[in-house]
Amino acid sequence: MSIYAIGDIQGCFDELQLLLDKIQFNPQQDCIWFAGDLVNRGPKSLETLRFVKNLGTSAITVLGNHDMHLLAAASTPKTSTKKDSLTPILEAPDRDELIHWLRHQPLFYTNNDFCMIHAGLPPQWDFKTTQRMALLVENALQGPNYELLLQQMYGNKPNQWTPQLKGNAKLRFIINCFTRMRYCDASGRLDFNNTGPIGTQPEELMPWFTLPNRKSANMKIIFGHWSTLGYYEGSNCYAIDTGCLWGGQLTALKLSTPIQRISIDCPTTKKANKIY
Repeated sequence: MSIYAIGDIQGCFDELQLLLDKIQFNPQQDCIWFAGDLVNRGPKSLETLRFVKNLGTSAITVLGNHDMHLLAAASTPKTSTKKDSLTPILEAPDRDELIHWLRHQPLFYTNNDFCMIHAGLPPQWDFKTTQRMALLVENALQGPNYELLLQQMYGNKPNQWTPQLKGNAKLRFIINCFTRMRYCDASGRLDFNNTGPIGTQPEELMPWFTLPNRKSANMKIIFGHWSTLGYYEGSNCYAIDTGCLWGGQLTALKLSTPIQRISIDCPTTKKANKIY
């Protein structure tokens, strides 16, 4: 059996199929890990969501910020805007089944060799803390009051971890780490204003994975979310959002020894998705 991790698809279903053909994916033998953001902005979010769901145990996906946005849009219609490409999902006959499935996907996954998240981790979280924080949100998201969580998850504060965080503020911080984090300062204070490649950020900020005292440094972490970073391998981390949506590439990482990167070019997607 082979395990492949694939970066952000964001509704680029046709490109996903091309990549799966290239790696000769066999759902009876192989497993695909999706690093979140299955949907939004791209042209075929509905097809992508149905496909990944129907892979069953041959696929693992963690939730990204666009997936969380879809869940919020499904529970609170005013959340969705004209710029979204989520309408086909929200109007699909199997909408409730798809949303229920997505709501029960994790924020964090590990097979004890590799770990997968969508965005980042604050420097104060070790492996056990990461598991515990993810489970807090997952339990809330899968519980009877999940709509309240989705309504209150938006916002940039609190932006720094402290064990004293409680309630919705704590859940919002956890969600922002797992699904939105890129840069932070030396104390782990999150920054949401800078999204460019390394070197474009203010001097006091650094990529979350380069903090010298990061307690998750011993974890092999696969993540997406950061298309302007592109493929990155270092600090025991593997960034695999290579910007398919924007005309870059769609990347699969074969979790073998040694690790192998397989990518396809997506030159037509930038023009096709410009309206979003």
